[in-house]
Amino acid sequence: MPYTWGEDGTRIHYDRWGDPDGEPLLLIQGLGADRRGWALQRRALGRRYQCVALDNRGVGRSDAPPGPYDLAMMAGDAMAVLDDAGIDRAHVMGASMGGVIAQIVGVLHAERVRSLILACTACRQLPWRRELLTEWAALAETEGMASFVQRNARWLFGPRSFRRLRPFIGPVGGLALNASPHAFVAQVEAILAADESLREELHRVVAPTLILVGSQDILTPRGDSEELARLIPGSRMAVVRGAAHGFMFEHASTYNRLVLEFLAAVGGSAGAVPLTAAHVA
Repeated sequence: MPYTWGEDGTRIHYDRWGDPDGEPLLLIQGLGADRRGWALQRRALGRRYQCVALDNRGVGRSDAPPGPYDLAMMAGDAMAVLDDAGIDRAHVMGASMGGVIAQIVGVLHAERVRSLILACTACRQLPWRRELLTEWAALAETEGMASFVQRNARWLFGPRSFRRLRPFIGPVGGLALNASPHAFVAQVEAILAADESLREELHRVVAPTLILVGSQDILTPRGDSEELARLIPGSRMAVVRGAAHGFMFEHASTYNRLVLEFLAAVGGSAGAVPLTAAHVA
């Protein structure tokens, strides 16, 4: 599996799979998660696309330097991955924190972006979410990641899914959130320190954009996605009924279908079913 280096010398790991002749698709995961967070998307997306998923700095096989981290620098890490993979332009899909990084890529590196898919994300941190993230960082630092996962899984899954998945949360959580406490805290600090003037620049996004949100997402609720849809010209939004923040796990088949429909539409593939501006799945 290949590595490249960020502008400060941090080693960044990435994985490639799928159709080598397909259009490139870059996948960026969220807070504390590595490339394995896309496990239920690998087969569906790899059949048609040349997929590249990176481990953000601090997780997986990438280096975990001391903080502070910076989301704009992490967007630069993603561009270094594309450079190393020999890819000029890619579809870019980001989830949660990865969705913020994807927004930064869409603004600062517009010439590299074929399209944007922004899942369960926001363009600013409201006061209640800033307080929650600060509490998460303190818990991870004092009690460790296992305790964090056990106590905060309800933010990721809807009530029905939480009851069904609860026996597996401990073992699976260590895979889904693969960060040391110090790296997790550094990523949280990067989110909290992000320049929120980003939202004032989203009108500069020129790539076709799909915004995805679960109807039961309590961490980045539908209002965050509606704000993104207002700010990004021509963007489309889809709401997945009964899904929460981790809906690429909970409702993987619906998530994958919406992504594939959008990518087929913007890529000009035959048989595409374009989404309306306010699609509900």
